[in-house]
Amino acid sequence: MRHSKTHRGVNFLGNPNGNFRYHARVNLRDLKYILAVAETRHFGRAAERCFVSQPTLSGQIKKLEDELDVVIFERTNRSVEITPVGDVILSHARLALEQAEAIEQVARAHQDPLAGPLRIGAIPTLSPYLMPLVLVPLKRTYPKLRLVLSEEITDSLLGRLARHEIDAALLATPPEDSDFETFPLFDEPFWLAHPVNHPLYEKDEITAKDLEDLEMLLLADGHCLTHQVMEVCRMAERPSRGEMADLRASSLETLLQLVGAGFGCTLIPALAIRGGWMTDSGIIARPLELPEAFRRISLVFRRSFPRRQTLEAFAEMVRTHLPNTVRRQS
Repeated sequence: MRHSKTHRGVNFLGNPNGNFRYHARVNLRDLKYILAVAETRHFGRAAERCFVSQPTLSGQIKKLEDELDVVIFERTNRSVEITPVGDVILSHARLALEQAEAIEQVARAHQDPLAGPLRIGAIPTLSPYLMPLVLVPLKRTYPKLRLVLSEEITDSLLGRLARHEIDAALLATPPEDSDFETFPLFDEPFWLAHPVNHPLYEKDEITAKDLEDLEMLLLADGHCLTHQVMEVCRMAERPSRGEMADLRASSLETLLQLVGAGFGCTLIPALAIRGGWMTDSGIIARPLELPEAFRRISLVFRRSFPRRQTLEAFAEMVRTHLPNTVRRQS
């Protein structure tokens, strides 16, 4: 006969030999709650993310801590900190949710891999120019596929990808995490954008030396395009003094407006030359005949993502509808 023993809200089942087995009631909802708190470091914001009231979320997490007989979060009036044992629990929680999501994805893929939502993230210097080329043919070819698009800088997208908040990301920077895999899509050359009355207007060909001598307008820190332009122009660091140091645009459109106003020059990705700013903008856009002046766009995803066929179809849709200003990758 087995005997049941309770210790501080945690259930144990014993046997006559004195051995005990530990039983804690943990469900996926609880794991989502603690991950939300860990990522936001705030119970109120975590509750909003999980679409529940704060008392509900707080009470459920406290109940989980009591059942596990551990403290996952140290709470004060000003902060929420993760305990050492909480760190370990959270790492297992992420894996558990990943496997649960994989089960759902496998079932969905078995029914129809090209149906249902596909959550794609894209960097801001790419999304406005690439996605209009893809959305209509994607909808026409795969009517059951529902694209959910988000636009953020690279680091944010990689974080969301790791947390399973998106399925894949269109990036211009290769990921360092070995848990990620990539489908190369295309190489996108950079073009030089300068004001109409700029001295370079008279030059037939722009050289690497010309780029080094320019005062280059750059996007704000955080955009991968900033570092790529600096590499092409061989800038060791961005200007810390002078007019150029104070002009940091948060979008490519704003940067081009500064060029049109005569504040300087910049490099733009080839797809951006299709934008409406080309008409009566006071800007001249010119291709660069420099082998290193390009960025590679790839679709980045988790190796564990089960709907690989869906991503392959999306990647091929992108490649098929590219203009001749970029170089398609197979």
